[in-house]
Amino acid sequence: MKKVNIEELLGKEAESLLQHKCTTIPSSSLHLPSPTHVEDIFGISDRNVQTLRNIEALYSSRGRLANTGYVSILPVDQGIEHSAAASFAPNPIYFDSENIVKLAIEGGCNAVASTFGVLGSVARKYAHKIPFIVKINHNELLTYPTKYDQIMFGTIKEAWNMGAAAIGATIYFGSDNSDRQIVEVSQAFEYAHELGMATVLWCYLRNNDFTKDKINYETSADLTGQANHIGVTIKADIIKQKQPTNNGGFTAIGFGKTNPLVYSKLTTENPIDLTRYQLANCYMGRLGLINSGGESKGDSDLAEAVRTAVINKRAGGTGLISGRKAFQKSMKDGVALLNAIQDVYLDANITIA
Repeated sequence: MKKVNIEELLGKEAESLLQHKCTTIPSSSLHLPSPTHVEDIFGISDRNVQTLRNIEALYSSRGRLANTGYVSILPVDQGIEHSAAASFAPNPIYFDSENIVKLAIEGGCNAVASTFGVLGSVARKYAHKIPFIVKINHNELLTYPTKYDQIMFGTIKEAWNMGAAAIGATIYFGSDNSDRQIVEVSQAFEYAHELGMATVLWCYLRNNDFTKDKINYETSADLTGQANHIGVTIKADIIKQKQPTNNGGFTAIGFGKTNPLVYSKLTTENPIDLTRYQLANCYMGRLGLINSGGESKGDSDLAEAVRTAVINKRAGGTGLISGRKAFQKSMKDGVALLNAIQDVYLDANITIA
C-alpha cells in the first residue's frame, strides 16, 4: 500500500510540528517507548506474571507496530457511547460485530477495544488472534433527559472468561459522579490485575462549568494532565486521553490548585509541548499515553489522524487509539487510515522532540 506524504498532509503546520525542539520537559527525563518497554517499566512493578504477559501481548503479539514500544488500537464502543445509529449508519457493515474485529486485524492494529457484546459474540473465533480490550463501563444515551454518567455493563470475571488481554474503562473527571466512578474503576482495575489482565483508562473531563468565556477547557493541558495523574494513581497501565487544544483551565475557571511554572516553564502553545505535559503526568511516560483520534469529519480525517499521531510520537507518547475515523468508512479506506497512522510511528525520521 502506498505510503502517505506526511509533510503534505500536515500542510502549513509541517515545519512547526516536524522541526519543533522541546525546551520545556526534556526528552532525557522521559521513559520513552522501546521494544523493551514492558521489561524495563513493568518488570520492576507490582504487576503479577499473568498481567505482564498480557501487557506484553498488547505491545508485541501482533500488528504492524509489534515490538516497537508503540501501539495502534481500534476502539469501537461508540454503539453505546454515541448510539448505534449515529455510529454505524455511515457504514452499516459495522452493525455486524465481526467486522469490527476484522477491521482491527486487517488494519494491522495491536488490539481491538470494544463492548462485552461485540467481543463476546466472536470470542471463540478471535480472542487468540488479536488481544481483546473489553470496555467495562459506558455512558448510555437512551435515558431522557440526557444524562452523562459511566455505568458498569458487565463484570471483570466475564471479561476474563472471554479471553480478554485487558479491560478498558472511562472516568468522567470533574463530573458529579466522578467520585463513584473513581472508586468503581479502581476496584475493577485491582481485580483485573489480580486475574492477570492489563488496564486501559479513558481519562475524560466532563463538566459544563469547564467552559469559560466560550472556551471549553475539558481538553486543556493542565486539567487533562491532572486527570492522567489520577488515572495512573489507580493503576491504569495505559492512559487514553484527548490531545490538548488549549491550556490554563485551572486559572481560567478559578478552582483547584496549580503552579505558575506549569504555564511559564513546563508548557508552551505548541501542541507537542502541551501533550508532553500530559505525558509527564503519566509518571514521565512510565505508563503509556495514547491519544484518541476523535470524530470523523470526512475528507480531512486522514490529515487529522496523521497530525495527531505526529504530535503524540514527538511528545513521547505510545500511540493512537482511533475508531470513528476508521470504521465510518469502507473497510479498504479504514485500513488505509489505520496504516497511515502506524506509518508515523514506523518512520525513523519522525523523532522525539
